[in-house]
Amino acid sequence: MLNYEAVRHWDFGAISHAYTQRDTMLYALGLGMGADPLDDGELRFVFEKDLQAVPTMATVLGSPGFWWRDPRTGASWVKLVHGEQTVRLFRPLPVAATLVATNKVLSITDKGEGKGAIAVIERELRDEQSGEVLATGRNVTFLRGDGGYSKLGGQSDPGPEPLPSVPERPCDIEVSLPTLERQALIYRLSGDYNTLHADPTVARAAGFERPILHGLCTYGMAAHALLRAVCKYDAARIRSVAVRFTAPVTPGETVRFQFWDAGNGVFHLRASVDARKAVVLNNGLIELA
Repeated sequence: MLNYEAVRHWDFGAISHAYTQRDTMLYALGLGMGADPLDDGELRFVFEKDLQAVPTMATVLGSPGFWWRDPRTGASWVKLVHGEQTVRLFRPLPVAATLVATNKVLSITDKGEGKGAIAVIERELRDEQSGEVLATGRNVTFLRGDGGYSKLGGQSDPGPEPLPSVPERPCDIEVSLPTLERQALIYRLSGDYNTLHADPTVARAAGFERPILHGLCTYGMAAHALLRAVCKYDAARIRSVAVRFTAPVTPGETVRFQFWDAGNGVFHLRASVDARKAVVLNNGLIELA
């Protein structure tokens, strides 16, 4: 059973994360950037000349790892899924730096027996030398096997505010990005070594025909699509990216990203794999400078 008190007050400690230009380029390659080595825009993320960091790289910096597996949480960790992700940038990420991450559980909401529970975890990234806050992130985790825990004494917090729906009109911009058959194997080198994304045996045991792409890789691809279509590959323009994960992507599939311009630098986002008629990202909200 989920241990509300243990999870709600989990001490992650300060996490120091040093990364280099190589890590910055590897993250971008894991998103599929550099597929056209003659594209000057993409080269700004995968080649050291005028190098920039993809803003969503903040999701792989300062991670506490898969801490849900710790038996003290009481969570049915094999059934949890990543529900939503938000990143907010206060200035562009350096291409190499040492950051200090502070992770905190903000809330745990019991949706009821058979309906699961929702946990919200916040991360703050500071530059180690200056102490400046560079970015914050919010991870919403759906604990499918832990609904009803509050009946046995655990508390239940108010749930997170829902992300807005996309407009009910044709989108303003579309960008299709292919994924590589080996893309999950590249992306995992940025820090997420969950074997679901690499080991066919583990993937089949989880109900998939083959290893699936990391949701945060699809999330980073959404930033790539926006950088290409709207930002002229200027990473400094992206201030925040929020999405809901609705279905996995299989490596080798093409993802179609749709954007609705809401004005004042705000865009709504949805992403689909048309070959399966599957919406993989939804309720996306992006803010640009």
